[in-house]
Amino acid sequence: MDSNLFLQLSALLAITVSVAFFVRLAKQPLLVAYIVAGIIGGPLLLNILPADEPMYHAFASFGVVLLLFIIGLDLNFSYLKKIGKESLLVGSAQFILNFALLLPLAHYFGLSWTGSIFLALASCFSSTIVVLKILNDKQDEEAVYGRYTIGLMLVQDIISILILLYLSFTAPDSVIAGDSLWFVIKALAVIAGIVVMAKYVLPSFLNKISSSGEFLFIFTVAWCFGVASLLLWSGFSLELGAVIAGLSLGASRFQAEIASRIKPLRDFFIVIFFLLLGSGADFSHLDQVLIPALLLSAFILIVKPIILYVLFRARRFTRRNSFLSALTAGQLSEFGFIILFAVAALGYLDGRELAIFTVAAIITIFFSSYAMTYSYKIYNFLLPIFLLFGPDTFVQKEEIKESFNTIIFGYHRTGWKIGEALKKKKVSFAAVDFNPDSVASFNRRGIRSFFGDASDVEFLRSLPLAEAKTVISTIPSAEDQLVLINFVRQHNPKAVIVASLYHKKYLQPLYGAGADYVILPHLLGGSWAAEVIAKGEFSRRAAWSKYRRQQASDLNGS
Repeated sequence: MDSNLFLQLSALLAITVSVAFFVRLAKQPLLVAYIVAGIIGGPLLLNILPADEPMYHAFASFGVVLLLFIIGLDLNFSYLKKIGKESLLVGSAQFILNFALLLPLAHYFGLSWTGSIFLALASCFSSTIVVLKILNDKQDEEAVYGRYTIGLMLVQDIISILILLYLSFTAPDSVIAGDSLWFVIKALAVIAGIVVMAKYVLPSFLNKISSSGEFLFIFTVAWCFGVASLLLWSGFSLELGAVIAGLSLGASRFQAEIASRIKPLRDFFIVIFFLLLGSGADFSHLDQVLIPALLLSAFILIVKPIILYVLFRARRFTRRNSFLSALTAGQLSEFGFIILFAVAALGYLDGRELAIFTVAAIITIFFSSYAMTYSYKIYNFLLPIFLLFGPDTFVQKEEIKESFNTIIFGYHRTGWKIGEALKKKKVSFAAVDFNPDSVASFNRRGIRSFFGDASDVEFLRSLPLAEAKTVISTIPSAEDQLVLINFVRQHNPKAVIVASLYHKKYLQPLYGAGADYVILPHLLGGSWAAEVIAKGEFSRRAAWSKYRRQQASDLNGS
């Protein structure tokens, strides 16, 4: 194969797309496609992904850093507080029980105790990417089981951070191992600097740059890599630095916008990470890998969910919520790969651990995705068996999802007049705007507001658009409105969509995308002037003075 990196990467992406096509037909997460494509492109088959190419390893590191950055960004401790102590208790107990049972199983595979410990640790995690993706597809994030499942994911994220911190302290080449005074000084200085920046400098700086989505994106990437590099220089791991970079921005009111802009970049580099992962899996001794991988898969698919079900029942959760949440535990995680990669780089593994984990990950993600997707049908099918144990005496109240009759994009100009009319009609509505000052003003006035870019699909996913009866857009860009209309039509076909244009050029494309009506301000202005003429007020100065006063009042009100 030509050593040209561009040609290699093009070929790998072509393989990935081909595999992903069939994986999506099977309604599987693309994570499976990435690993399989890496195996195909690696030394085992086509050998177009050289294991010693440093650029691929750099790309893979970018993917891990961005993944952990977003985890830190989403690591909302206030969310953990909201759902109480249940997630902490169940998540911690689940991890301890899984590890206690997985450790002897891993050692039974013939691994060293060190390899067994890290394989068991890696296998305790469930995939945040897979679980959150399926919860989002099912619109179950705010269901009782969904909220506590997300809580469990946050608990696992915290545990993974502690493990990464431990690896930083025990790395042979880490200055931490030497317990040097210089390390203590550097670490304290760097951490203090990040805390000061996050608390006193970043909020005002983000306010100034947030009006430019491109500037916000560039700054966020620079902050992520800069903080991660500083922590690496201080003697910590790069992964821990990425999490801290995310945590420092997690409390910002621009958190959702930052996350939505970084996720596409993360997705590209994480593809390279899993391609490299698949290519590096050693299947030369498949007979020594396959049976352990099948046994590990059986444990993950059966025992892990049973443990979680029992723990939730012990905390007085309903059978239904306990069962639905338990099904989310039945797969291996991207965090397991990151931990095993980090441990392998330190020389603690003999090689079989990663191959066993890779095969088991493909198997468990494949089957658990179906189980989560059809979890309601599976529960209803098994309900007669549950009823043999008598009626369920536990009851939990489902919280009502946040929903609005109308969502207005671009509230600070035309939209606010629409909002005033909706208030008078006592119709619930929310405002979406890309001006941070406007959003802050709306919130102070008691108007539920979201800050973000209407052309960003990741941001649109975070909005309660699926329940809205009417979506109104007064934003000036026709291209942004096309993205918005297509998204709403895909997720809420029955919604009434009203758009706006300052030029008729894009009128037909907007109607073609699914807009029910498009406001053309110059036509409305002409119609209004015609009504003034029809009333006989066109040549009366008193009439125009009245309209002028009304205009001034409207401008002050906006």
